[in-house]
Amino acid sequence: MICSTNTVTHTIPSVNAHIFNPVITGINHTAMTIFTLALGICTLLFLLSKAFSTDTLTLSQSLHDGTTLSSKDETFELGFFSLRNSTNRYLGIWFKNIPVKTIVWVANRDHPLKDNSTKLTITNDGNLLLRTNNSTVHWSTNTTTKPLRPPILQLLNTGNLILRNDDDHSNNEEKFLWQSFDYPCDTLLPGMKLGWNKKTGLNRSITAWKNWDDPSAGNFTWGITFDSNPEMVLWKGTSKYHRSGPWNGIRFSGAFAGSNMLTTHPLFVYELVNNNDDEVYYSYRSVNKSLISIVVMNQTLFRRQRIIWIPDNGTWRLFQTAPRDICDTYNPCGSYANCMVDSSPVCQCLEGFQPKSSETADLSQGCVRSEPWRCRVERRDGFRKFVGLKYPDTTHSWVNRSMTLDECKVKCWENCSCTAYANLDIRGAGSGCSIWFGDLIDLKVVSQSGQYLYIRMADSRTDPKDAHKKKALLLIGTTVAPTVLVILLAILYYYRRKRKYEEENVSVVKNDKVVGQEDSMELPLFDFATLVNATNNFSTDNKLGQGGFGPVYKGVLADGQEIAVKRLSRSSGQGLTEFKNEVILCAKLQHRNLVKVLGCCIEAEEKMLLYEYMPNRSLDSFLFDSTKSEVLDWSKRFHILCATARGLLYLHQDSRLRIIHRDLKASNILLDNNLNPKISDFGLARMCGGDQIEGNTNRIVGT
Repeated sequence: MICSTNTVTHTIPSVNAHIFNPVITGINHTAMTIFTLALGICTLLFLLSKAFSTDTLTLSQSLHDGTTLSSKDETFELGFFSLRNSTNRYLGIWFKNIPVKTIVWVANRDHPLKDNSTKLTITNDGNLLLRTNNSTVHWSTNTTTKPLRPPILQLLNTGNLILRNDDDHSNNEEKFLWQSFDYPCDTLLPGMKLGWNKKTGLNRSITAWKNWDDPSAGNFTWGITFDSNPEMVLWKGTSKYHRSGPWNGIRFSGAFAGSNMLTTHPLFVYELVNNNDDEVYYSYRSVNKSLISIVVMNQTLFRRQRIIWIPDNGTWRLFQTAPRDICDTYNPCGSYANCMVDSSPVCQCLEGFQPKSSETADLSQGCVRSEPWRCRVERRDGFRKFVGLKYPDTTHSWVNRSMTLDECKVKCWENCSCTAYANLDIRGAGSGCSIWFGDLIDLKVVSQSGQYLYIRMADSRTDPKDAHKKKALLLIGTTVAPTVLVILLAILYYYRRKRKYEEENVSVVKNDKVVGQEDSMELPLFDFATLVNATNNFSTDNKLGQGGFGPVYKGVLADGQEIAVKRLSRSSGQGLTEFKNEVILCAKLQHRNLVKVLGCCIEAEEKMLLYEYMPNRSLDSFLFDSTKSEVLDWSKRFHILCATARGLLYLHQDSRLRIIHRDLKASNILLDNNLNPKISDFGLARMCGGDQIEGNTNRIVGT
């Protein structure tokens, strides 16, 4: 039935740019003398309402300014309204069951009415007309579908305004003569389709209002591209402003899992339907039917926003928005560049690419390959696998739903214009083929598992796994003779290296025997296994430092004695001479201010010296540490200075051998528990004759 309404003015502040406060005007009661007559008319209309449904309008009825239609569940209402600061009148649909008047659809958004003399009628040929008393038509549905029965206008519980045949109660949209869901304005309701009807060419897109007092179409639009691989796009005028990425079977490829309105969420169910011959569209529905939610276009902020009605405080609350940041806008970094919002700069070239311009730090111009590739040339043409990248713009792409990934790779490799390929559907093992041509643009990190993009580049830059496979195939394809030759050369090299090591080991043993015989080292010998156990297999946790010829480790012998183990590096060419020198000298020298050598290990290629452990390590660790240096007051420093001098005096004058250390520095002066200094590291020391005052050396030594 058509019900009259009183004038209502709503002044509740909006929490979103798309929530408006229309003024619905009605019948003005101008004189008390006609009150009785008006009351009688309303009573008559109320009695007649028993014969009509409040959600329908028949061929013989009209909807006048001041009357409305309501859906059966009282969720939506159709009627005439005005906006704040405007006298223009519009026919639209709004929520009836919430106090904030929120317009979700406007019939005549681009053709406002100048007075309240307009009425909505149904024609015999199945069209809706908005016309004035003088028959001027301001808006019509212009449908060409002819009704089989008298047409009826009905406002459904979904907010969809439909024209149908009088006897059609199937609720099948294919039988509708016309529906408002095919001509959305700035709001997407649950169950509404956003996209293309391929049979009729109908494109359902939503466009923001021009401003808050003007519902005419603005320049901010949301729709689906009609390409080979459809994706959702926000348009700012004629330019792309945000792109969802193509659907990958689970979500849109540019969406962060769980954080975007285009991914699975506990409150909503989203779907993209792509029937090759019929239609391609996006829609959503609320899991909880009592939840009121809409998606609106915010012209001021240029954002697509999902808002939810909160009944407890009677307001709309922002739930999701797009674009969310600069990397969510369209192509901020140019071709082959990855946008990462948490990085600085946000634009980074993909691996294997370099900035187009080396003269500027601005990477928004995009990137180019670091190494050029040559189409279908072995070792100059391949693919690299990138994980978790938003799929590129699909404007120049091609898809096949039945191909495997391997077939897709071959298809791309055979076409010199193809620059990348990927699975169309990433569910399970993946299926389908999507290939791209030309530069790849609008890339960003989305961190989605299972989403792989294979980008074409020079073979040396391809994925290591692919390179390994190609090398394996190359080896299999070669002749037997070169393979055998390589094996023989490897065997020959192995035996020559083995013999060299054996000769070196024999030389070391001989030299050590000479040292033992001629110089009477009188040092205990330790086996290698003992030192392995003592140092926990030379663990990095036990490492005390790194000397010029090898690392030093802390160890604990079986009897509990703590030791320091100096392990000669195998790669040190000079280490053997210094090692023998230190063994000879340390065996002969005994002084309280010289570090004590406890033994040595000479086994195969291993050569090690065992020292007493100095818990306070070296003097430099105190001198150059702001905290530890406070421990060394003047008396302690003077004590260390004098004790070190006594050690040097012993070396230069009091020992049986006259010795020049040649590498005395703070790091070679060790400190015991009581901060007593002991000179260490005699690898570069040299013995002199009793009356010798100068000498020559063949190497640069000293500190």
